[in-house]
Amino acid sequence: MELFWGVIIPFIGTTAGAACVFFLKNEIKPLVQKALLGFASGVMVAASVWSLLIPAMDMSESMGRLAFLPAAAGLLLGVAFLLLMDRIVPHLHLGSEVSEGPKTTLKKTTMLVLAVTLHNIPEGMAVGVVLAGALMGESQVSMAGALVLSIGIAIQNFPEGAIISLPLRSEGESRKKAFLNGMLSGVVEPVAAVLTILLASLIEPVLPYLLAFAAGAMIYVVVEELIPEASEGEHSNIGTIGFAVGFVIMMMLDVALG
Repeated sequence: MELFWGVIIPFIGTTAGAACVFFLKNEIKPLVQKALLGFASGVMVAASVWSLLIPAMDMSESMGRLAFLPAAAGLLLGVAFLLLMDRIVPHLHLGSEVSEGPKTTLKKTTMLVLAVTLHNIPEGMAVGVVLAGALMGESQVSMAGALVLSIGIAIQNFPEGAIISLPLRSEGESRKKAFLNGMLSGVVEPVAAVLTILLASLIEPVLPYLLAFAAGAMIYVVVEELIPEASEGEHSNIGTIGFAVGFVIMMMLDVALG
């Protein structure tokens, strides 16, 4: 049962956020959007450090002074993976009129959803690899810690779901279709989590690399997309404050409950 909730909680966060389209107006105010983007960034960075990179190094302590190698290699591979995905998957970021990736005839709304889906892949992988570590009895990873990570990502997914569904509504989509698109952008998370669990259980020796891989992919999303979007225009300090709040909340959850 704990495994089920660990996989599904982040998706619930995305779905709840997407449901905001039924209760709010057609768009999020710019200052609120900056705060939400900053908050999501803080949660993801804190989760990368406390739930992924530190356990990855702890698992490699037998390597002595070189215990950082699996974490460093995995992180760089995670960054490279998202860099590749950015190049081969057509997508459009919020507030941009120019799509990224290969040329395509896809609708603008479809490419907006694809952009968020790309963000969700590393989050699903992060949950999956921590759950896998807990199932394998790794002392550095507990089931409670895995659930804390799931809750933290769900908190981050709530504003993300709203940030995708509300703009889709403002683009002319019905509330129901905007909600479904926002919700479906989060489906990739439980799928990625389950696939990662199956993969990690087969190749336990590379678990530290997988933890760091997920961290690198999430950090790429933060640095490449979320922070720049939160810093555009006036009042960029709102995004910075949101980052600090998200980081502290995730840090508290991980240390107090994990």
